[in-house]
Amino acid sequence: MPAVPGAPQHDLGAIPHPAGPATTYRPRRRRSLRIRLRRKLLRIARRWRTSLSLRVVTATIVGGFVALGLLGGVLASQIRDGLYNQRVEQMLADAALRTADAQKDFDSATAVTSQQVQSVAVQWIRSLQSASSGAVGAVLMRSPQAISSVSIIEPATNGAVRNLVSPGMRQAVQGAGGQHWQAVSVPTADGEGPGIVVGSPVTLPAAGAYELYMVYTLDPEEQTIFLVLRILSVGAVALVALLAALTWVITRWVLRPVTDAAHTAERIADGMLDERMDVRGRDELALLGESFNEMAGSLQRQIEQMEELSRLQQRFVSDVSHELRTPLTTIRMASEVIHDNKDSFDPVVRRSAELMQTQLDRFESMLADLLEISRFDAGAAVLDVEDRDVRDIVARVVEMSAILAERKGSEVRVTAPEEPCTADIDPRRIERVVRNLVNNAIEHGEGRPIDITVGRTPTAVGVRVLDHGVGMSDEEATHVFDRFWRADPARARTTGGTGLGLSISREDTRLHGGTLEAAGRPGIGSSFVLTLPRRAGSAMGKRPVPLRPNDAPETTTIEVDGEEGPANVGALVEEAP
Repeated sequence: MPAVPGAPQHDLGAIPHPAGPATTYRPRRRRSLRIRLRRKLLRIARRWRTSLSLRVVTATIVGGFVALGLLGGVLASQIRDGLYNQRVEQMLADAALRTADAQKDFDSATAVTSQQVQSVAVQWIRSLQSASSGAVGAVLMRSPQAISSVSIIEPATNGAVRNLVSPGMRQAVQGAGGQHWQAVSVPTADGEGPGIVVGSPVTLPAAGAYELYMVYTLDPEEQTIFLVLRILSVGAVALVALLAALTWVITRWVLRPVTDAAHTAERIADGMLDERMDVRGRDELALLGESFNEMAGSLQRQIEQMEELSRLQQRFVSDVSHELRTPLTTIRMASEVIHDNKDSFDPVVRRSAELMQTQLDRFESMLADLLEISRFDAGAAVLDVEDRDVRDIVARVVEMSAILAERKGSEVRVTAPEEPCTADIDPRRIERVVRNLVNNAIEHGEGRPIDITVGRTPTAVGVRVLDHGVGMSDEEATHVFDRFWRADPARARTTGGTGLGLSISREDTRLHGGTLEAAGRPGIGSSFVLTLPRRAGSAMGKRPVPLRPNDAPETTTIEVDGEEGPANVGALVEEAP
């Protein structure tokens, strides 16, 4: 607000707050307001994302207001322009009639002096204001061609009328003659209102050329327009409210079966396969419920069939495995007798005995893996948990893999912390997991070193097996734990694996509540990380050993050396002093 000259000025910011200095009170209050506002906005946003009814009703309200606003604007504009133009035409016609009557009265007057001319003009102006013509004032102004000294003729009470006449309008009336008008703001009791000034030249007796200006007000028409706008606004709000209520009811009515279907689907997903929707009526919503119930019934039948097939499959695998063990045992015994006496056979038979012994070992391993997989599928696998040091398990696996590492020409290097890496684990299963990872790394390591890293955190232990061999792509890493999957089907298995080792390792890890991850790059190497919680059933938190060795934590390196070079690789795992 601009300053008023001579008025006292006050600095409102200098008034101290009763609660204390502004620097300590206002920031806290503003921060609290911002927090509350942010929470309300978050609740509104959450409600907006989770409620389809709210979005539909909001869109309806906004669309209704926009449509009614556009329609109301067009209607108000048409009403205003039509009423304004019609009223202006009436005022111009009335002004022309009044001007003609005034000229007749002036022509018939017998005034010869200035006082008489003034009296005739004032009397006519007063008669104009007393008539119900809509004119609120009039004024006679002397033109340059006038021969009288009377310059302005208007009643003393209407002195403000002459201020509404602009110089431009006077020039138009003086120069072109005829009737001219201009929109102005007319003073009213409540301030100002719209109006027009109409000017025309007239001739006074014994005075010459004068200019007659009449002022008309448009305030009644403006009040009429405001009344129409208020009625339209109230009607628009009521119509939008009614539309929103109808939309809410219809939306709830339409979405009720969808909500029931969602809740029924959740109960079916939880195992309650007998759940069905309540169907009422014969309309489209009833058709939706019937279709959903038919789908649920079909799914129930298929799931029950699959469960029955799974039970039959498990029984079949169990029966076949038990039936195969007896002939396999007999064949094993006969094979061992033949293999023990192979030196007495000719070379062809000797070679056949060796191949039979090798394939029997592989067949027995495959049978054991299939039985283990069937236990996982049946949910019959259990843990025999002990508090063991993972470093001891790694040392045992490295020692057992020494012969394979020697044959492949790979050096096994182990890095582990000095502190014990104890955890609640099943030693047999974790040893199998680590053995599978190490054997795979040696088989695919292309004779390069194999790095094994053991790590620990307060909540987890981890083992990473890293090779520098053929490696694998990201696509291959997503399938490496699939059953019977091989990155290169043409590649021979040196260790005679069945293709189930990593699948069994993943299932063993899941039983412990841990994770088994893989990554690699073609031609550079592969990395496998086993992470286990230190306490059964607890959260693991951050991974102790990174999947890629770029940001590996600092640890003490345990050297694995032998007296005869690669022949004893992995024979010893000790803590460095």
